[in-house]
Amino acid sequence: MSIADLDTVDPKRIAEEAGKVLRERTTGEPRVPGVVAGVTTDQRTVYLEAVGLRASDADHAMTTDSVFALFSMTKAITATVALQLVGERRLDLHAPASEYAPAIADLEVIEGFDDDGNPRLRPPASAVTTHQLLTHTAGFGYSFFDETYHRLETEHRQPPMSESTHAALRTPLLFDPGTAWEYGSNIDWVGQVIEGITGRRLGDVMSDRVLSPLGMSDTAFTLSGDTRHRRAIMHHRRGNTLIADPQWERTRDPEVHMGGQGLYSTVPDYLRFLRMWLRDGESDSGDQVLRPEVVELALRNHIGDLTVKKLPGVMPELSNDAEFFPGTPKSWSYAFMINDVDVPTGRPAGSQSWAGLGNLYYWIDPVDKIGGVWATQILPFADPTSMGGYLDFETAVYRALSV
Repeated sequence: MSIADLDTVDPKRIAEEAGKVLRERTTGEPRVPGVVAGVTTDQRTVYLEAVGLRASDADHAMTTDSVFALFSMTKAITATVALQLVGERRLDLHAPASEYAPAIADLEVIEGFDDDGNPRLRPPASAVTTHQLLTHTAGFGYSFFDETYHRLETEHRQPPMSESTHAALRTPLLFDPGTAWEYGSNIDWVGQVIEGITGRRLGDVMSDRVLSPLGMSDTAFTLSGDTRHRRAIMHHRRGNTLIADPQWERTRDPEVHMGGQGLYSTVPDYLRFLRMWLRDGESDSGDQVLRPEVVELALRNHIGDLTVKKLPGVMPELSNDAEFFPGTPKSWSYAFMINDVDVPTGRPAGSQSWAGLGNLYYWIDPVDKIGGVWATQILPFADPTSMGGYLDFETAVYRALSV
């Protein structure tokens, strides 16, 4: 029986424990300028708080409806749409993804560079499938986590993924599909699969199928006048100095709605999304966004004996070395990373989580029916102050639940 079933969740206790963490992280040194954090059970939001400033160089308070660039927190929403199509038998996860997104069939495997510095390419041993795309086993990487991709960008004019173009998507594979786990642009290609099936832009499909049914009115691939006004400003940490970058913004009119990284949202909106997963696919209003059997299927380990590995920070301006709970085994479901054993924060084995490049973090715990979000806007990723704050926040929530 879950914590939520036992009705032992005390919002005041969570607020007391979690609030301490938020205030410590926004007032100490090094610090984060501002953070929004929230906790939900499968029934309701039980904690939501904003502390600090939206920008370190301006007197604009962070608010609970502040808008964040989600980066890779976009991935789980894209995966949800794909799983809906699986449930409708419109998407075969094990068919070649090129049946839905033909351009993926043209991509080859890169085996390094020749003596002149040119890429050595060969055809893949098998076709990429959507199953592999959803589990990060298709062969795609990211330039800030992989030296080969970084070299393609710096020496061969491969457009960065941040440009949100078709050209940016068309990177070679790092290995034959299905033979390894590598975190990368796989879910951006899932977005292309969805567009191929539906004949519509990803953002429109998301809005109709997920965002509107869940009441996620502040979530979109572009900012409106209102959401731009509420946007949390990106910061760059240089040593112990935080530099606000008010000009930073994702592409205003993206050529491609990038399913792996493109959305803006708020913490209350994302809590609604997590709550849907905790309540077997049902929205707050009773809409069945995902069928319960699809949720059960989705949350299983789908990479077998492969394991989630440490992500090396190849581009220090964008990411430090990153790994959750070093030394513990981790696998991957169709939407999230799975911790295969209990972890020090108090989260049990089988719980699922992930993050966004701007130091946003979240988890869902299907055992205790609880989940949470920690949102900041700081680069590089795996910023010790931000990531440490998130882990302290998660620990505080489980400590409050255990009282």
